[in-house]
Amino acid sequence: MLQNNQELKSKIDQLWNKFWSGGISNPLTAIEQITYLLFMKRMDDLDLQQQANAEWSEESYTSKFVGTWIPPEYRARKAESDTEADWQKKLEDEKKYEIEKSTLRWSEFKHRPAEDMLVHVRDKVFPFLKDLNGSESKFTHHMRNAALIISKSSLLVEAVKTIDEIYEVMEKDSAENGQAFQDIQGDVYEFLLNAIASAGKNGQFRTPRHIIKLIADLLQPKLGHRIADPACGSAGFLLGAYQYIVTDLAKQSDSGKLVTDEDGFFRTSVSSSLTESAKQTLQKSLWGYDIDSTMVRLGLMNLMMHGIDEPNIDYKDTLSKSYNQEGDYDIIMANPPFTGSIDKGDINESLKLGTTKSELLFVENIYRMLRKGGTAGVVIPQGVLFGSGKAFKELRQILVDRCDLKAVITMPSGVFKPYAGVSTAILIFTKVWDRQDKVLEPATKHTWFYNMTADGYSLDDKRQKQENHGDLQDIIAQYHARNPETDSADRIITDERKCFMVPYAEIVGEDSQYDLSISSYKKDVFDHVEYADPSDILERLIAAEVGDTSEAELSTIQGGILKELLELKGMIG
Repeated sequence: MLQNNQELKSKIDQLWNKFWSGGISNPLTAIEQITYLLFMKRMDDLDLQQQANAEWSEESYTSKFVGTWIPPEYRARKAESDTEADWQKKLEDEKKYEIEKSTLRWSEFKHRPAEDMLVHVRDKVFPFLKDLNGSESKFTHHMRNAALIISKSSLLVEAVKTIDEIYEVMEKDSAENGQAFQDIQGDVYEFLLNAIASAGKNGQFRTPRHIIKLIADLLQPKLGHRIADPACGSAGFLLGAYQYIVTDLAKQSDSGKLVTDEDGFFRTSVSSSLTESAKQTLQKSLWGYDIDSTMVRLGLMNLMMHGIDEPNIDYKDTLSKSYNQEGDYDIIMANPPFTGSIDKGDINESLKLGTTKSELLFVENIYRMLRKGGTAGVVIPQGVLFGSGKAFKELRQILVDRCDLKAVITMPSGVFKPYAGVSTAILIFTKVWDRQDKVLEPATKHTWFYNMTADGYSLDDKRQKQENHGDLQDIIAQYHARNPETDSADRIITDERKCFMVPYAEIVGEDSQYDLSISSYKKDVFDHVEYADPSDILERLIAAEVGDTSEAELSTIQGGILKELLELKGMIG
């Protein structure tokens, strides 16, 4: 995590300060502008890397920066009334606006004089990046209203210089500490986005990457699965699923090249060894939605900076009447907004819970979005596990009766610090019955509970990396090895074992509350403590007070502690 690389953190702080002093002080606006520059840098680096890989492997690759580009507003458009001569004249006029793509590279324009750089980046480079995937792409559609508002050439020059330095530190960290470059870049991106999360905007909080990796290892998405996040933000979960799949494919081909990262996970984002068919399948596998247009743009760029050319991220409120997809996805990974209420009049009629609480509606919606046999891993506030309201109970009934609720993993409140202190949990469930189906038998037979007490980082605001990985790898190992016959009997939580299974009948309970709080099922163990007899304790206290006092002196004691101790001894015998 970024907190453990002070040099990198310092560089990013410098970048923030430059934007602040340059007149761009709104955090969300600054993040957008910084992300555009990071995107320019990353696109150039990725293109050069892919060219080198293609030369090494003797495969074909067409650079994004080869040839010429004409801005959309100057492209010739043929009218029905145009003669051939008219059309040729338009094509000739169009050539006046051709721009050599090679001049749009970061590595080229960063050497230009300050004023020239600003005009070039604002009027040519940025419009080119907005048009990068063609006029029909989602990226171009969502970037249509994006604007580069850096107006001071000095700010642009300093920002470009600092971003180059940030990338140098990332490369150094990757080489020296064995952490994947993409993960370090994720740290930088996460750090920038934290400025939004710190304000608790719409209850959104960035999910720590090691928690995303944990959920991916629990769900084990495969190539060909349709994977979604209905409140994707900066697309961290989609990226996590992508990296898990790429890593799984890399393990199958050559596991010897992979090493564990700082959290104990095997991860790589290098997809150059994938077949073209696998790449196309991956491109069509990831689907994200968000109600914030800025986050949609950030999510699109985040995935594109990790080598996903055409991400399927769209502006959409998945709880609203306008979203009608149902039963479409094999895997859903999400950390939906925890707080706030939805406008009752706009809630999709397919959502039947009588509530406007977003945390409940999102879980119900995730159930709706899953196909039969599809599995979800969702972060929720722990209140969902035991809330006494009608909607809380009805949601838990859906999870237990209509889904196979595989796991409830409670997490300590520090996991989301310093941005939130809320206690959270992870739900893992597989859809068995659609809402219109009659439940012939409850889908859940047993639910596995795990009490996470450590995630490998300090649970205070600093979130410093600890020497071990906390419970992360144990959770994965215990989950995949869970067994109702062996894990149900002993529910005593210890430092060595923090999990157990609970049968369906006990979860439903006599009062049909479908309680999912781990505290309702774990057994508390009380140590038997032997205390000395009171008279023995008094003897020791008196002996300590007496010391070298003679019998004659004792008889003359008129007050003080010793006199009171002697009187107390006389009272108890």
